[in-house]
Amino acid sequence: MVEGAALADRHPLNQLLALNGWTNEDYLRRVSSAHRALGYGGLGCRKEKVSRWTRPVRPQVPNEPTQLAMAAVLEIPASEIRARTWPHWLLLGIRDRSAVWESPWTPQGTITALDDAGGPTVDRRGFLTAGGGAVAAAIAQWAIATPANAVTGRRIGKTVADRFDTRLDELRHLDDDLGADYVYDAARAEVRLITRLLRDSSYTEATGRRLYASAAEASRLAGWCAYDTGDIAAAEKHLHAALRASASSGDHTTGAIIAAFWANVRYGNTVSPDPRSALDLINGALVHRDCITSPRALAMLHIRQARAHSLAGEPAAAYRAIDDALTAYDNGIPATADLPTVYWVNTGEIHQAAASAALSLHDPARALNHFTVAATHTDPYDAEKEPRGAAIYLIRKASAYLVLDDLDGTVETARHAVDLMGGVSSARGSSALTELRSDLGRRRGVSVVKEFLELTD
Repeated sequence: MVEGAALADRHPLNQLLALNGWTNEDYLRRVSSAHRALGYGGLGCRKEKVSRWTRPVRPQVPNEPTQLAMAAVLEIPASEIRARTWPHWLLLGIRDRSAVWESPWTPQGTITALDDAGGPTVDRRGFLTAGGGAVAAAIAQWAIATPANAVTGRRIGKTVADRFDTRLDELRHLDDDLGADYVYDAARAEVRLITRLLRDSSYTEATGRRLYASAAEASRLAGWCAYDTGDIAAAEKHLHAALRASASSGDHTTGAIIAAFWANVRYGNTVSPDPRSALDLINGALVHRDCITSPRALAMLHIRQARAHSLAGEPAAAYRAIDDALTAYDNGIPATADLPTVYWVNTGEIHQAAASAALSLHDPARALNHFTVAATHTDPYDAEKEPRGAAIYLIRKASAYLVLDDLDGTVETARHAVDLMGGVSSARGSSALTELRSDLGRRRGVSVVKEFLELTD
């Protein structure tokens, strides 16, 4: 099953009709039959009904009995039409049968999935994303998948794996400096190169597992870039392929990091946020906490756990997870001794996450306290190294000021965020700023607000 990420080029109902080979009349006859079977009586079958539901300007919304009948036709639980609203729940009727989701959890299946997710062309419309059941199944399969063994063929050795480590480290930092638009294609190219070596070369078991770990990290980075550009569907395919590659590498720490990033995508989807499946990913990784060798990776899992609980409206669990993150970090090792993939996790990052959780839990005063600690701690969040993340956190801080009716604080903080966003591309940052400007629109009569809105128009 899949669920909606964005209503892009076509209305999901039109997509469903095309996938099933139904005309408007065919579909309406099926809906009418279900409508009658549910006890609501007959339903007109004029094809104009579908056009009115799917037109881009001022579309009509079917009433609840009609939506229930539609759900019955598509074999979607009735509860989903209330949980996800029209028309997003329709996307649950579309099944993605691509190799990323269907390949076996074996090293060869991993190569097939990497090929499918990281190929030279990717559908960037962002139409389909994984359903919660698919996510839960993925983390369960990851836990029991068999790592790769040695392979025969043209021999490659440790030096090649070392070079990929260096290249991926550079890509991670380029993503910080420039943003996802610049790095996405490079990360996908890295996936293709590593996948080709895995498929066509020979290597020892140790080298093979390092190559699978590199493929996992390259696919993880591609997934994060896709998410940052607003393409949830591509992000989830890359992250699912990354999780498979981490299983083939036999490295639970790499898999845990990928699970944490995928969890962020699950609860951060603004169209259809799903904190429950995010928690499935995180809790599935935490089952193997004894195999997670990086204290920062463990702290990151708890950070994402806190955000998911906050978005699910569970304050006690959210704040407990923040405490767990700080404990894991404080009991850790120096950054130079930890994995380069988690270089950005520090005390300031944990407090930024705590602030974001508090804001989601409607506690702006607590949020502002954590935002302040994040910037002033002896181990602070580094805005210069991560301008994109800093801008997003500043927009959230501005939102906290706005809730407290501190308009001067709101505008001053938002201006700083806009300055940071100037050189880094990020759909997430732009979306956050758009939402803040919308909230400020109700206070346009205040001069400081009016000036800011005109400046950022």
